[in-house]
Amino acid sequence: MKPPSFSGSQLSTLNYASSEARRAKEDQLRSLSRRRFLANNGLGVGSIALAWLLKQEGLLASTAQMEVRHYDLLPKKPAFEPRAQAMISLFMNGGPSHVDLFDPKPLLNKMDGQKFPGEIKHDNAQEASLKIFGSPWKFRKSGESGIEVSELLPGFAEIVDDVTLIRSTHTGVNNHNQSTLALQTGRILAGRPVLGSWLAYGLGTENQDLPAFVALNDARGYPVEGVHNWSCGWLPSLYQGTAVRSKEPRIVNLEPPALLRGEVQNTFLDYLGRINRDYGQTHPGEMDLEARIASYGLAARMQLAAKEAMDIGSESEATRKLYGIDNPVTREFGSRCLIARRLVERGVRFVQLYVPAWDHHNSIIKGLAGACAGVDQPSAALVKDLKSRGLLDTTIVHWGGEMGRMPVIQNDAGRDKIGRDHNTSGFSMWVAGGGFKRGLAFGETDEFGVHAVKDVVNHFDYHATLLHLFGLDAAKLTYRHNNQDMSILDGQPGQVVTGMLA
Repeated sequence: MKPPSFSGSQLSTLNYASSEARRAKEDQLRSLSRRRFLANNGLGVGSIALAWLLKQEGLLASTAQMEVRHYDLLPKKPAFEPRAQAMISLFMNGGPSHVDLFDPKPLLNKMDGQKFPGEIKHDNAQEASLKIFGSPWKFRKSGESGIEVSELLPGFAEIVDDVTLIRSTHTGVNNHNQSTLALQTGRILAGRPVLGSWLAYGLGTENQDLPAFVALNDARGYPVEGVHNWSCGWLPSLYQGTAVRSKEPRIVNLEPPALLRGEVQNTFLDYLGRINRDYGQTHPGEMDLEARIASYGLAARMQLAAKEAMDIGSESEATRKLYGIDNPVTREFGSRCLIARRLVERGVRFVQLYVPAWDHHNSIIKGLAGACAGVDQPSAALVKDLKSRGLLDTTIVHWGGEMGRMPVIQNDAGRDKIGRDHNTSGFSMWVAGGGFKRGLAFGETDEFGVHAVKDVVNHFDYHATLLHLFGLDAAKLTYRHNNQDMSILDGQPGQVVTGMLA
């Protein structure tokens, strides 16, 4: 069935009729007598008494308390001079093994096969053991900084002088879901705003034709906690991340069907806009409606802007080769990294990429090597490309997962089947650009790589430091929810880790 189209005069008639009906209803309500009102409310005793009690207790909202707030994505001035303007987070969901990639522990290889001389908190007790597992891969000093890097990460070794390698990350919640939420939202329970939403809320975005926060998903599926990774929680819906697929169409339902394109779509959107504005004038402060209106407007503008931003066909052959798009192993992640660069280049505030390939409870020798092969070159290319374009100074790049791995064997069923269990007490990730120091290995774990023991960076310290680089105070960036001023810290002792800052 062909959808209806409206001429300008027909739209005016519909709009007028709608307004007339609404005004008639309002006049009817105003005509209710005081006697009718009291009769309809049990002679008014309950309502009057309730209002009096609320006023006595100071709980009856005054006109000032009922101030209507409006939210938008226009650029906002930070609290103080920022170092960073945008962020790209490469989230390696599952837990990259820090003792095999970033944090060499010679004692593990020296005691390989021996019993661990302490206590281990296992997540999977059924397959657990206390037999130490030395790393199968060699570490080499890299760059002028001489930071030791695993042979599995030759690309990272090339950019190590541009990064801060954090070897003392800590969340302390030993499962994927809670640790993921801690790093994404600041707390271990779902339903709260993620970092990207906080940045969009606090700073807006430079490009009103693209989302402030974009989530680039992996072809193999969603990360742990799914859509909670780009949820705005109880912030207005305007600040939720826009999920983008790894294949075309990257944003579903963005393009209208052929029969609705052009003048038909414009006429419908104009009509819808008038209805929304009319309703909004009589129902101010309905944030879900405002967010829906803003989303429709953004979707219409994105039909051209998003398609152009995500089209890597215009990139040079040298750039495409840099990201590994010519290689089937690195093509998918390399394409997403290149899209991420194009998005921040066009004013997007926060982009996050998810890679669900790092939970190596077994067959880690094969699995870890394969996971690294798919992301190492594109990750390094992103830093190199941003640097060559003068964007790294104002763009933070993050690489890491929600945990590391244990130094002992899990699934002791032959060398090819050996894995490592979860470790959230001390693990590694790296950050580059946007005000972080270059060529720095920060913090330490113990001699077995189990616990962070020096310059510990908790998830709330990480958030406080990131927001500080964006010119925001993590404790003061708040939103009123359930009569409380909520922040990403919410009372946690988040400290800016100045030792990591340039």
